Amino acid sequence: MAIELDATDWRILKELQADGRMTNIALANRIGLSAPPCLRRVRALEEAGLISGYTALIDEVALGYALTAFAMVRLHNQAESDLRAFENRVLGWPLVREAYMLSGESDFMLKCIARDLPEFQSFVLDALTSAPNVASVKTFLTIRRTKREPGVPIAVTGPEET
Repeated sequence: MAIELDATDWRILKELQADGRMTNIALANRIGLSAPPCLRRVRALEEAGLISGYTALIDEVALGYALTAFAMVRLHNQAESDLRAFENRVLGWPLVREAYMLSGESDFMLKCIARDLPEFQSFVLDALTSAPNVASVKTFLTIRRTKREPGVPIAVTGPEET
């Protein structure tokens, strides 16, 4: 279902991206609509697939997951069936929180979250490097996160913009 977005739709997306727990009444007040049409618009955005779900941002360090690392993976073969097989394997690895197929020197970049370095090393040695078709793995440990901004950059700021 295709949907054409107007300025109000963009404001709804921006507000929900910033706070997905906001009530419909609070959202309606922020964007300058009454609650019923606001809810209809949110439902239309959900049905169109523009809002694919709601989630909480968890403080991984507070929960004991102190290590964030990236793994750059190069495969021996890049036939579509080989790429799909690797992607399916990635789906089963809980430490991998995000995965991207790349162009260039590496075929995939995996963002991994682990409790500590030994847990990450175990994953790399026991699962990742031993996976079928994996030619090489380069890992990068993060020092600190500089920015965490989920979603997309939406430029609208409020109901005064049309």
